Amino acid sequence: MSRKIRIGVVGCGCISGIYLHNMTRLFKEIEVAGVCDLIRERAEKQAAAYGIKRIYKDMYEMYADPSVDLILNITRPYQHYEVTKAALEAGKHVFSEKPLGASFEEGLALVKLAEEKGLMLGGAPDTFMGAGIQTCRRLIDDGYIGRPVAVSAFFLGHGPENWHPDPDFFYQRGGGPMFDMGPYYATTLINLLGGVKSVSAVCGKAFDNRMATCKEHFGENIEVNISTHYSGTLLFESGVIATMAASFDVYSHTHPHIEIYGTEGTLSVPDPNTFGGSPRLWRPEDKAWRDLPLLYPYPENARGLGITDMAKTIAEGGESVRRCRATYRQTLHVLEILCAFQKSSDTGAAYQMTTKYERERPMKAEYAYGILD
Repeated sequence: MSRKIRIGVVGCGCISGIYLHNMTRLFKEIEVAGVCDLIRERAEKQAAAYGIKRIYKDMYEMYADPSVDLILNITRPYQHYEVTKAALEAGKHVFSEKPLGASFEEGLALVKLAEEKGLMLGGAPDTFMGAGIQTCRRLIDDGYIGRPVAVSAFFLGHGPENWHPDPDFFYQRGGGPMFDMGPYYATTLINLLGGVKSVSAVCGKAFDNRMATCKEHFGENIEVNISTHYSGTLLFESGVIATMAASFDVYSHTHPHIEIYGTEGTLSVPDPNTFGGSPRLWRPEDKAWRDLPLLYPYPENARGLGITDMAKTIAEGGESVRRCRATYRQTLHVLEILCAFQKSSDTGAAYQMTTKYERERPMKAEYAYGILD
């Protein structure tokens, strides 16, 4: 890289800690320019914890700083559109936490703006770049399960109101299990299997109200204004058929996170909300499950891989020189998949995808830790 790309961080909530830890201590090719948050005390706390010298009074002051190249948007989901839009209008590249927007229309508008301005836009999740999912991709691409034909993918739980310090937004526009956890599953699936052609789904909710039991809001009522159970079928361009469910209405279950069924075996994929885990393979000649070793780096919580990858692309002259793995080509396709569940449920018909997706190149294992290929 010719120089370190300087990153401004908007939002200092729960997930900011792991980003800031990795961006200041793990990844060698980037620099954190500063942070800001609507609650200044949060920004002050994170700046002190990670040795960050600059606290901006708001995102507009950050966007006006010519030394900031790239914005990391880790605000709440329903704020992603406005925060990203303002950054793009100010001429900054943007990497956003998931989802890209709270609706497909928001995502399309952001992509159009980024393209008009010649700016890079992409985002989380970047867990697909970790050791677990990359190992699974290698196993599939090398034919260990033959031709993939079907998938099961399940995120089932009972909501975050018992542990998250501010759980209300999970039950408002841009929240819910599909927008919260669905991006991890959809991003993993398309990285393993390619783009999705159509989605058929039914959605609903079990409770109109929830009670917060986290210590910060114990006993408070939460009005549920979105679906909290999604169940559907994804048809991939390759012909693979996936059964996928996401729910905040399930107390307990025994389903695997993701299993991929092929003509010559079955692959059990680690939790897509992690970077590591142990892939498991079943083949007819073994007649038993085998735990397989990880073939790639970053098995730990390596949030920041995606934005570091984008920063390197920017520093080296853009995507005509070096392809970025977590761009809007991925995040927009994923956002359309998430929205397709509700649209299919509302219309009673299969939703036909309008975006296309082609997998980016896999990770490489031979580079020094903290340095991307």
